[in-house]
Amino acid sequence: MKVLFLEIDTESDWAVASLGPGFLAAYLRERGHEAGFLRVGLGMGVEEIAAAVRAEAPGLIGISATTRQWLRARLLLAELRRRSNVPVILGGLHATFSPEEVLRHPGIDFVCLGEGEAALFELVEALEAGRDIGDGSVGNIWAKDGKRPAIRPPIEPIDSIPFTARDLLDERWGVVHVSTQRGCPFPCTYCAARMYDQLYADQGGPAYGRRRSHANVLAELREIRARGPLNYVIFLDDTFTIHHPWVREFCRVYGAEFRVPFSLHARVETVNQKMLGELAEAGCRHIVYGVESGSERVRRQIMQRHATNQRFRDVFRWTREVGIMATANYIIGTPGETVAEMQETIALHHELDPVDFGYFVFYPYPGTALFHLCREKGYLPEDHLERPAVHSRSILKLPGVTPEEIEAVYAQWTAIRAAKTVSRVPEATAAEAAEAVAQVEKRARLG
Repeated sequence: MKVLFLEIDTESDWAVASLGPGFLAAYLRERGHEAGFLRVGLGMGVEEIAAAVRAEAPGLIGISATTRQWLRARLLLAELRRRSNVPVILGGLHATFSPEEVLRHPGIDFVCLGEGEAALFELVEALEAGRDIGDGSVGNIWAKDGKRPAIRPPIEPIDSIPFTARDLLDERWGVVHVSTQRGCPFPCTYCAARMYDQLYADQGGPAYGRRRSHANVLAELREIRARGPLNYVIFLDDTFTIHHPWVREFCRVYGAEFRVPFSLHARVETVNQKMLGELAEAGCRHIVYGVESGSERVRRQIMQRHATNQRFRDVFRWTREVGIMATANYIIGTPGETVAEMQETIALHHELDPVDFGYFVFYPYPGTALFHLCREKGYLPEDHLERPAVHSRSILKLPGVTPEEIEAVYAQWTAIRAAKTVSRVPEATAAEAAEAVAQVEKRARLG
């Protein structure tokens, strides 16, 4: 059977595609099935999409969707169903933590809960055999109007999963994206990554959190290099620096063989001066740190993050000293945060002085602890399921803080971003500077 994976663009058509289908396609191909890829760009109409699907002639359509992609995906799939009877499965974070919501919409026949490789393979085999799976007999696969399935154990060893099918990632210019682990041990209340671990822990079986061996990661990089340019590696792990012995050995073996520049995500609690020096020596050029708030109270009491502001100051300074660029990410308007605490975040940002930064209005993603709190407290509007998940404005009805106040703080961040953009090109003309500011403001409106 051929499975056609759709990548649903919501903001731009240049970003890397979802990593999940790359793993799924590789797993299916290794077992004798076919996998195709279709990027659903912002300018594509339904008829064009339907024609492209017909040309691929799949037996199953697969989509990995975040909450930000869900609204466009569901509207598209409803229209596609009027033109095609090809069954559709949705996986990823949104489907895993809002399966009933997903299944009630037309054009969606199955959802995948959690890890998908073995589950999708069994579904494809069942469909080919004409077997009814509405009884929940295929672990992780929930059929429309069927019984909720059990969660199958995660794949072990993780090294047995074939390397990502890179033709589904739409990578360019020798910039590649690699994942070395699954799962996240940290209890951040705004993030659904931890909830994958909890989903599996609730079953009482093996832990979801696993990490690939150094040999396996390096073998994938060698394969990539043999097929084309390898100019930059982006490690997509939620926190690359979790286990210090693994990271230090990685620095040694990667640095000895590749030394291709790379970037990663880290938490300030998981790095120190020695490790940062080793990462820089191995080729690390960029680290993204989640700062989230400049208020220690907000981080500790609301977000379940316990690093101090001084720790952030130290780590950003150490990162600069070893020659690694730092990006900081911030969240605005978390439930329970005051406007004064939002200003504390801006003040800390100026102290940290990162090379780059991202700023996002809080959105309650299904599955997270803060989503449940917002629902229990009545902060979610009645039509929240009909609203797009954007990062430029709050959809919440929060006590003590208005959406307009949060929007004003977001505008402050946009002004800081615009000033930073202009400062990077001091020789720019007034017209060029105005254009740069306009582009920043346009991007901020898109959220």
